Amino acid sequence: MQFAILNHDKPNSVDLRMKVRPTHLDYLRAAGSKLMTAGPILADDGQTPIGSLLIVEAEDLAAAKRFAAEDPYAKAGLFSSCTVWPWRLVFPEK
Repeated sequence: MQFAILNHDKPNSVDLRMKVRPTHLDYLRAAGSKLMTAGPILADDGQTPIGSLLIVEAEDLAAAKRFAAEDPYAKAGLFSSCTVWPWRLVFPEK
């Protein structure tokens, strides 16, 4: 099953994000094919990261929430909120 994970960063936390980023990227790479897509959400300036959006394959909602909680960004306290929803790919059509 697929899940969307939406994280919002705490205010003024770009320095923490950049410090933890290499470990975060290693975590995402280790997910392999379970990670469908991922990237930062940007502020209106189109440059400053203010959160993250990930689409993952997981056994169930509890597994998707565990994946989100184990993210080094989450463990470092970067996020003010994290929401996980079941999600379904519609486009592009397979």
